[in-house]
Amino acid sequence: MRSKIVALSKNEQFRELLKKQKLSNKYVTIFFGIIDKSNKKKLNISFVTKKKIGNAVKRNKIKRRLRNIVNEAIKKISIKFDYSYLVIAKSTMLNNEYTNIKEALFQSFKKIK
Repeated sequence: MRSKIVALSKNEQFRELLKKQKLSNKYVTIFFGIIDKSNKKKLNISFVTKKKIGNAVKRNKIKRRLRNIVNEAIKKISIKFDYSYLVIAKSTMLNNEYTNIKEALFQSFKKIK
């Protein structure tokens, strides 16, 4: 069964999250924190890719990869559903293998605990 992932929807939520804690690695920067009106049964996470990375096809490929990795992380690692996450992709994600990105993100999500 797939867990329900809900994206941040309002500009205020993004701004509030950018003021919270931050964790970076080679591939992504993750902003995380507790936002008051979050549903504990759904994972509140958004993926952002900048236009500098490439055209729409490349940016969407990165977002698909990130969504897939987070779905696997929900099953294998206990991600905190209390937090809201904002994952900003870096340009290094495009030219690297899926397994390397997956391992780095798993380690980052384990640090958040």
